[in-house]
Amino acid sequence: MNAESCKERTVSSLALSDREFSQFQSWLYQAAGINLSSAKKALVAGRLFKRLKHYELENYGEYFKLIMSGQRTDELQVALDLLTTNETYFFREPKHFDFLRQHVLPHATPGKTFRLWSAASSSGEEPYSLAMTLAEGLGTTPWEVIGSDISTQVLAKARAGHYPMERASNLPHPLLVKYCLKGTGSQQGTFLIDRALRSRVNFIQVNLNDTLPDLGEFDVIFLRNVMIYFDQPTKSKVVARLVPRLKPGGYFIVSHSESLNGVSDALKLVSPSIYRKP
Repeated sequence: MNAESCKERTVSSLALSDREFSQFQSWLYQAAGINLSSAKKALVAGRLFKRLKHYELENYGEYFKLIMSGQRTDELQVALDLLTTNETYFFREPKHFDFLRQHVLPHATPGKTFRLWSAASSSGEEPYSLAMTLAEGLGTTPWEVIGSDISTQVLAKARAGHYPMERASNLPHPLLVKYCLKGTGSQQGTFLIDRALRSRVNFIQVNLNDTLPDLGEFDVIFLRNVMIYFDQPTKSKVVARLVPRLKPGGYFIVSHSESLNGVSDALKLVSPSIYRKP
């Protein structure tokens, strides 16, 4: 057995100790407000394992020292990307899109730009679903979608707008035909969001757990499937940062598994998971 395969065997049998896990736990909470339960220990070990291998490190503690040394800010972002990437898909929780279509867009002010923020946009499926909904529902009224996430990795995917065809399973066929290009040749089995639609969606890196950039005011803010990772104090702080960005009368939408009950009294419940700023 050569030295390299011996090294590989050592690394592949690594375990993440409780102490090491608690270091990553504390760091992620401070950096992104994400509260990792002990049930996520295997996930942390699995997602960071390749990085240990890449640097030929003996344990997770060494990797933690490396990212905290201040000499590898690029690797710090890699670790953050790996630990904050979450599942998403087109037209997830379709009732929210129906609500936009039926109750919000018909009342948009003609001639005034309708602005929507997808504040945990992941790899872009949500903002592009929203963009298609606005393109279909607003006629000649101008509109703009901002998508933001803490992970640079998913934002790069989102900007590219290029997905495997199986990701289109929840995308209504007429919208797929109208707003997406089917890959051919070496791109077969994929689809690309049409350039005209992509150009209407701006993606930026935003840490919701930090001071927000000045993005102006929005008619609608989507903050879905991210608060499940926050504890109560963090939820309250994040929502308090976002509420001033919402126009009076604007809508704030969380996922069906989330609620603002006990989180904020600045917004009024319209229907489950949908709130409005008075």
